[in-house]
Amino acid sequence: MALTAKPLSALGLTARPGSDVAVTGLSVDSRLVKPGHLFAALPGTRVHGATFVTAALERGAGAVLTDRAGEDTARQALAGGTVPLLVVEDARLALSCAAALFFGAQPATMVAVTGTNGKTSVATFTRMIWQALGLDAANIGTTGVEGAFAAPSSHTTPEPITLHRLLAEMAAAGVTHAAMEASSHGLAQRRLDGVMLKAAAFTNFTQDHLDYHATFDEYFDAKAGLFSRVLPEEGTAVINTDDPKGAVLVERARARGQKLIRVGQGDTCEIQLQGQRFDAAGQDVRFLWQGGPQMVRLPLIGGFQAMNVLTAAGLVIACGAEPKAVFEVLPQLATVRGRMQLAATRTNGATVFVDYAHTPDAVETALRALRPHVLGRIIAIVGAGGDRDRTKRPLMGAAAAAHADAVIVTDDNPRTEDPALIRAAVMAGAGPEATEVGDRAEAILRGVDALGPGDALLIMGKGHERGQVIGTDVFPFDDAEQASIAVAALDGKI
Repeated sequence: MALTAKPLSALGLTARPGSDVAVTGLSVDSRLVKPGHLFAALPGTRVHGATFVTAALERGAGAVLTDRAGEDTARQALAGGTVPLLVVEDARLALSCAAALFFGAQPATMVAVTGTNGKTSVATFTRMIWQALGLDAANIGTTGVEGAFAAPSSHTTPEPITLHRLLAEMAAAGVTHAAMEASSHGLAQRRLDGVMLKAAAFTNFTQDHLDYHATFDEYFDAKAGLFSRVLPEEGTAVINTDDPKGAVLVERARARGQKLIRVGQGDTCEIQLQGQRFDAAGQDVRFLWQGGPQMVRLPLIGGFQAMNVLTAAGLVIACGAEPKAVFEVLPQLATVRGRMQLAATRTNGATVFVDYAHTPDAVETALRALRPHVLGRIIAIVGAGGDRDRTKRPLMGAAAAAHADAVIVTDDNPRTEDPALIRAAVMAGAGPEATEVGDRAEAILRGVDALGPGDALLIMGKGHERGQVIGTDVFPFDDAEQASIAVAALDGKI
């Protein structure tokens, strides 16, 4: 995608008189700076980006953007030079807005969804609904970019330069509708600022990411920023009011004059979930839309999926789709990869599912949601990631033990921590009846081997991921693939 140089003023940045230079690109990594780039020296977790201004200048940076904390360091590096320095109160916000203006295009209809759990499913279902309505749509998030435009992504919410380059490429490729996942990290770091949203959704709020956010309040405030800062006043907030935090966001949305579509079981909800009937292949869902009864068949496992689907429907309606047309295509939705995904079925009828559940609430929700679909026992495989929130590990084990008939504790992505210590923390919650099997492939094989007729195995934690992070290395590993191999081996198919 060819881009022309743009003056700083065209990016919403004010330079001193005579210094409104044209920049050829944007960089936050000094190693990626090219001649004429604007180098954004941002605050980091260990060092401030201003430390690398000298390196950026050596590579030809044409301007430097930083905040008050980085000003002195940047000025020392720039001393005696002609490269303009722009100092702002919030360098991340300025960069996001500059990136939006530099790349200059994004799909005409954009929505975002935040919450501890369900972001990927809601964003993907939103894209699927749009596509079923004949629109060129894509979703951006944990599973990459999918739909009418495909690309990998290393973050749930990409950093601003990558994000706005991607949005411009999507628009150039003909994508008119896009749904984004808005992580708390992405919101706290202003990555979505500059994205022009028509609607935003909230799924739920439970424990996660306390390794990054100091408190629950800070974590919630980061997510709430989607409605209080990113979604414009003329936008529509689609909010799950069954979650206690939903009421808080409803009031904040009202205070800003945003339109509301409430989703939940309450009588005041525009989309009111009234009942579900489960079977081995999916569920029938009855709900009201603005008081009128609707009934749809969803080929999806897990009661919580109904709320994800209805939230996605709310986003699509908020962007102007005819409600009747939206509800008619809901039976066409397919399982999101790694989200209550049927990975394999044994010859005795037992089933194996893979889910991304990696928080205490998600583990409980997944197991409780699977129960109505299963006639026999549920065996759960659970682990916890290294270098992440340590407080949730015993809680995840306890949730698995409370809602499964048998529990196997194994490694997730241990990263740079001792895997045995992580497993011990999960085992402390899972209790003495749980089985500890460090090797994940062996744990899956044992779980599959234990399945009798009518039983189900739920492998939790990694979902769609196709690698296991041990130390600083990523080794190929796909839960669904491993489950298929185990079933084939034990049923004599290989």
